[in-house]
Amino acid sequence: MGVVLPAAPWRTRADLRELAEVLGAGTGETRLVGGAVRDTLLGEPAADIDLATLLLPDEVIARLKAAGLRAVPTGLAHGTVTAVLASGPVEVTTLRHDLRTDGRHAVVGFTGEWQEDAARRDFTINALYADPLTGEVFDWFGGLDDLAARRVRFIGDPLSRIAEDHLRILRFFRFHARFGDAIDPQGLAACVSRANDLMALSRERIAAELLKLLVAASAVPVMALMVEHGIWRPVLPEIDPAGTARLATLADRESEAGIAPDPIRRLAALVPADAAETVGARLKLSNADRKRLSAATLGPGGEGAPGLAYRVGVEGAIDRLLLAGQDPRTIAGWLPPRLPIAGGALVARGLGKGPAVAAALKAVEARWIAEGFPDAARTAIIADEVVAQALA
Repeated sequence: MGVVLPAAPWRTRADLRELAEVLGAGTGETRLVGGAVRDTLLGEPAADIDLATLLLPDEVIARLKAAGLRAVPTGLAHGTVTAVLASGPVEVTTLRHDLRTDGRHAVVGFTGEWQEDAARRDFTINALYADPLTGEVFDWFGGLDDLAARRVRFIGDPLSRIAEDHLRILRFFRFHARFGDAIDPQGLAACVSRANDLMALSRERIAAELLKLLVAASAVPVMALMVEHGIWRPVLPEIDPAGTARLATLADRESEAGIAPDPIRRLAALVPADAAETVGARLKLSNADRKRLSAATLGPGGEGAPGLAYRVGVEGAIDRLLLAGQDPRTIAGWLPPRLPIAGGALVARGLGKGPAVAAALKAVEARWIAEGFPDAARTAIIADEVVAQALA
């Protein structure tokens, strides 16, 4: 036996072992594949567990049901069945080969050849398989060597792989930002020559890759490399060298403050402030993310960090402070208090119901914030003073 997966917490899951045995891992019918193998070999936690199998989807479903395991047919056209285990879902996919591709979608057929299934994957480091029971690793395209060299390399001809799925351009850079050292020159050249292919992709797919890339370990230099080579120009021309410089500054500030990288905050640094709404709409971000993206560059105001956090929320305040070059550590993990008085208390003090109460309550709140959120007793004194002034 050659290379074997190292020990990892997920490998001791009893229900995962049961699943593997049900699907014939002991006779070589089913193997681990992809990220779990790659990440475990790197000593990193595995986010998702995926299995590849010689069994056809109907057989997978039948075996799971016979074993009392829940089977969800999540992608039968592509051979995928999700086994729902107590420790988490596991995707089980029948070995495949591509029948037709158009750069966005693939029509697949099933195969009984492990190497054929591996050959349709994007990068060598993602085409590593392992026996779920023994941990033996199977590698047909030099993925182990590339993993050791921290090199992201297309399987086969990079131009052909990009033609099959244009999103692989962005995945090449995202995986390089996460795992890479020196960039593969053939892969880079292919991505540069086919950058216009990104225009054929849905903006949702582009956004998903971009947001993942922005929080990768080497996001800053990789984004700069992409801008230098015009990768983003066809779909996000707003991203330019000035934006990557702002991103680098923000990343330094996040690190200094001990604040975790955030993709929306980093996107706000990357694009010009006056383009934030346009970019958010083009990428079809959620309404909440679009609002946050546009608000991130509005500046910290003059109320101080706690006052800002009370007004716009801690997350939004951290965005604005970091982008403005101010220290957000005083509000990291802070829970904004609630104003300990309501309009009814002002009516009880003699104010008539209506706009006067709203105006007075706003004045009380402004003083309460300015004084650093004092307790109910001090707030009552503030309310007395505000109402007395309003009635004078």
